[in-house]
Amino acid sequence: MTPLVLADIPAPEVFEVLRSQLRDAILTHKAKRRVAVGANVTLLFEDRETLRWQVLEMCRVEGTRDAASIQREIDVYNELLPGSGELSATLFIEITDLDEIRPALDRLLGLDAHVALWIGDTEVRATFDPGQMEEERISAVHYLRFALPAGSATLLRDPAVPVRIRVDHPSYQAETRLDAATRESLATDLDGDPEPLVDFDGAVAPPRDQVLLERGAVRAVRPARPLAREHIVVAPRDPAPPFADAPEELLTACMALAREIARELAKKHGACRIALDAIGPLAIDVFVPRD
Repeated sequence: MTPLVLADIPAPEVFEVLRSQLRDAILTHKAKRRVAVGANVTLLFEDRETLRWQVLEMCRVEGTRDAASIQREIDVYNELLPGSGELSATLFIEITDLDEIRPALDRLLGLDAHVALWIGDTEVRATFDPGQMEEERISAVHYLRFALPAGSATLLRDPAVPVRIRVDHPSYQAETRLDAATRESLATDLDGDPEPLVDFDGAVAPPRDQVLLERGAVRAVRPARPLAREHIVVAPRDPAPPFADAPEELLTACMALAREIARELAKKHGACRIALDAIGPLAIDVFVPRD
């Protein structure tokens, strides 16, 4: 499966446009790739789309925008991509009783030697990430891989061939047969890259306010959605206080900049207006009325 690159990660503004659509698509996609094995173990099979979602969400939460930091996130999640002929999964040990979490995990020490994928009569033991393994402790989340023999994609698509995941740990035995939707999704992993769930290339980022100039504590901004033919808002650079509570020097600075801009617009268009809301936050609208 092809590793993620910077070009696969859209700008934050584009992601916000399609985030809700992608979230719904990811939930549907993951539902086909999530396999519960007994009451306390779940495997989520990863691919480019599940991992791209993780990168996008991490960057969104952390406010990451620079290319170097985004690349670091990509590098982390690319480690979870399945290689050629592999399936890759995140295994979750889910214990709902808080008092029971540590004892339950301790009982599952050695789990890495007891998870297998069966395709017909062929057993493929999971290989766990060795960096996560400790002799005396076990975590609730593990990354693992299944290196499958040639021809496995065809077998996964053959309804006559049973496919199941089995855990045979002394303290936990469970087995789950994979349904047709899951098998088809995993067979796609063996074929190559999945189809993108959302077309980011076709998305248009929402318009953004444009800062025209900053002067001391105030600035002039052209709104993304202007209310007039020419519309510039003069306001404090920091969150604006209510007009009635604004310090005199801040109000004076805003008004001076607004008048300067108004003179320039009047020269250009022959007319210009200034409007001030005396009730809301301090902001001065300088605009040219529509014809």
